This record gives sequence, C-alpha cells and structure tokens, in this order.
Amino acid sequence: MRGNRQRKVVMMLATALLALTMSTSGVIAAGSKEGPSTRVIDGELYVKASLVPDVIKKVSPSVVAIIGKPADEKNASRFALSHGTGVFVKSDGWIVTNAHVVQDMERIVVVTSDGKEYTGTRKQIDPASDLALVKINAKGFKPAKLAAAPLKVEVGETVIAIGTPVSFSLRNTATVGVISGMNRSVSSDYNLLQTDAAINPGNSGGPLVNLKGEVVGINSMKFVDVDIDSMGFAIPADTVRYVLDHFDKYGKVKRASLGLELEESWSAVVGLPTEEPMTVLGAASPNARKVGISAGDQLYSVNGKQVSTNVELNELLKAFLPGQTVNVTLLSDGDLVTRKLVLSEYSGH
Repeated sequence: MRGNRQRKVVMMLATALLALTMSTSGVIAAGSKEGPSTRVIDGELYVKASLVPDVIKKVSPSVVAIIGKPADEKNASRFALSHGTGVFVKSDGWIVTNAHVVQDMERIVVVTSDGKEYTGTRKQIDPASDLALVKINAKGFKPAKLAAAPLKVEVGETVIAIGTPVSFSLRNTATVGVISGMNRSVSSDYNLLQTDAAINPGNSGGPLVNLKGEVVGINSMKFVDVDIDSMGFAIPADTVRYVLDHFDKYGKVKRASLGLELEESWSAVVGLPTEEPMTVLGAASPNARKVGISAGDQLYSVNGKQVSTNVELNELLKAFLPGQTVNVTLLSDGDLVTRKLVLSEYSGH
C-alpha cells in the first residue's frame, strides 16, 4: 500500500510538471505574447539571448559598402580612395548614405553584403542634414525598415551599428552599444542621437538599429581625441524620413527659413539650459523686412513654440514649406509683438 501511494505521488508530480511544460511551450510556439525572454520581430518569435545576432542577420542584407576616388585627391595612386556605408531604402537600388561620404566622390562603386559590385550614381545630396541618395541599376534588394516618426527611443536602449570601419575589407562589421543621449546638437543643423556603439571612419552612412530590426538612425560622426571614448552620433530616423520625403517629392529638400540671421545667447552656446531668446542680427529676406523685423529684435517663439537655439528652430521648421505663413513673437523696441511671416526657402550650405 505504501509503495502504491508513493508511485501515485510521483505520477501526479510528473503529470503536473508535464502540464506546466506544455503550457509554457504553447505560449512560446504560438507567439501570442512576448515574455521576458522572447520578442516578436516581423511576426517571428526570437529568444532574447539570440536577438542581437538575429537582428544583424536580418538587417545586413540591406547594408552596402561604398568606395570611390575623392575628387580633390591630388595623389594619382589608384590606392588613394575613400569609403563609407549606405542602406537600401528601396528594393530597386536606392541607397541612403551621408552627404560627406559621396559629395566629392568620383567613380562610385557599391558592394552589397553578398559581395557583388555595382556602379553607383549620386542622385540627390543635402549637406545641411548630411544625407544623400545613391542609385545602382539593379532590383530585388531588401530595403531597411525605418523606425516610425516621431522616433521613440530611450537612453540605455540597446542598438547595433553596422558598417565598413577603417578598411574596406571590414564590410558589414557590427558593433553593439546603447543610446547614450538624445536631442544632441554637435556641429549639426538638426538634433542627433548619441551612442557608445563603436563608430569609426567608414561607418558613416550606415544604420544604427534597434532590437526590432528598425533603423533608428544613420551613423554620421564621432568625437575623436586621446581622452575621448565611445562618443558617436547618428542622424535620427525622423530626420531621415523628412529628407527622403522631400527628395521623392521635390528632388531636393525644400527647407523653410525665417530669413533671419540669428545669434544664440551665451547660455545656449555653452550648453546651459536656457529659455533666453535669440537675437536678430539682420533680416536677410524681403518677407522679414516687409513685416518690420530688424537687427536687435529678440526672437522668442514661432507658432507659439519657444525657440532658444538654431537647432530647435530647424527642428520646428521641418513641419513647414517655403511660402507658408507662421506667427513669430519678438521683443522689438521694448514691446512684445507677434508678426505673420511668410517663410523663405533656405539657401545655405
């Protein structure tokens, strides 16, 4: 009797364990929920332990290496070349990269992840955003998936940089890090993402990817100094979308401008948090002069949104086109006034 009772207890425990295992397996197999150790990417369930290599495997076919001869290179050697990285944004051979990668490049050659070579043609270029489009005459490529706008990323979020660092033989190198900061303005006209993922010469134009396999940024620059480590920067996906949309619609970026020469406050220049206005140094556009804006006025807001830096203003103006009208609030001759200003087309760079 005692032996039978022990066998029954063992059988009950085994049955309970089997039921628990089947229940857990059912959740994973069905992929109906993302558990703490799983994630759904493009309808497929992945275990987090293998997320990074799985994401690299999915995104790498969309990444290309770009090489060519610098136009201003005086060295006649056939080895005097420059290179960078690009990302397919359309299946018929359209590639986004950095403007500084291809702006002065001759005889562009594009190498895909499977090692095939194509002649590239520079199509559109926008130095203000440091973005450009290159086209190759081939089809059937896998375009990368740009993260949705507005971009939703968090400091500390894991990201992967894929590119061609230092040597052209190191194509499709992947490095892993985190988003170190957001809304950075570093020698740029727009906000940048900061990352500690290793970004080296040749990575420019390559993707910064989240663990969903989405491109959250296009790698663009890094700080380089003996005392500086792991400070790279990428152009956010929403700025990439803005530029690509304009390229598609207008063949260039129709960038709106207030038509004013503006000076940031001392606090803004040194990076202190500030709500101080920018000072008008001059009204460059006839539209600005027509509504009475002049040197010495102080700009507080545009369409009710406060702006204290040129980057903040540029980010705001991405929502507008030249010819549209905005309300600008300024301090002029001691009075706070609001004027309706017709936006001009930016002609810088």
